Amino acid sequence: MAKTLRRLAKFIGLGVAAAAIGLMTTPVSSASDVTPFIVGGTRASISEAPWTVYLASSSGSQFCGGTLVKANKVVTAAHCVAGRSASSTRVVIGREDKQSTAGTVATVSGIWSHPSYRTATSGYDVAVLTLGTSVSGTYLPLATPSDTALYAAGTNAVAYGWGATCSGCSTSRYLLKVTVPVTSDATCKTAYSQYSNTSMVCAGVPAGGKDTCQGDSGGPLVAGGKLIGATSWGNGCALPNYPGVYARVAAYYSVLSAQIG
Repeated sequence: MAKTLRRLAKFIGLGVAAAAIGLMTTPVSSASDVTPFIVGGTRASISEAPWTVYLASSSGSQFCGGTLVKANKVVTAAHCVAGRSASSTRVVIGREDKQSTAGTVATVSGIWSHPSYRTATSGYDVAVLTLGTSVSGTYLPLATPSDTALYAAGTNAVAYGWGATCSGCSTSRYLLKVTVPVTSDATCKTAYSQYSNTSMVCAGVPAGGKDTCQGDSGGPLVAGGKLIGATSWGNGCALPNYPGVYARVAAYYSVLSAQIG
């Protein structure tokens, strides 16, 4: 099974709210989006996770997620923005249903990716977007190096996103969430030889069935009211003994803080 970035590169018919970005998109069947959810998750209200945002192309197609951490700063995955220009990227804030016109569509004035990023599987898969304008709202604090308890095996964390509901499926019309426990470093290393506890953290259940998937990349993994991870990569989606892999935010706290200001 190939290693899978949690980004979806197919932009056709993803149901982004057209009116707010100035285009028409293909409607998405609500029935196909409502079940089975993220993978093994449930619908989420934007009011419970107002800092969860999604990234879209300038034509309006959603391709990744992110987290609003300041009025004009969004944390996401470096692989989401690799090769992209700021002018071709939009951030949609406060929109639960991609077919609605709720919330704000913000332009991006700058993209910073970790200078050591090469591939998601080699780590450093973090990026910060600077918005063209500041937006009011609720911002999610970053996990710090002292937040070791949030990375302890068994800690329940919640991942959010509009990604695919199964490997190879289309992305979701609605914001979804899934609760997954943080796994031990040993468990993750057994699953993935590339795993590094200095730059990554894994979360999932041994039996599979609960996970992030394509299109969720860059979105938040939250525990203790803090951003502990950014969705990065994995072996397929929700497979037994292959948890999702996330960028370990606490490991990048200093460099992210310097970018966020």
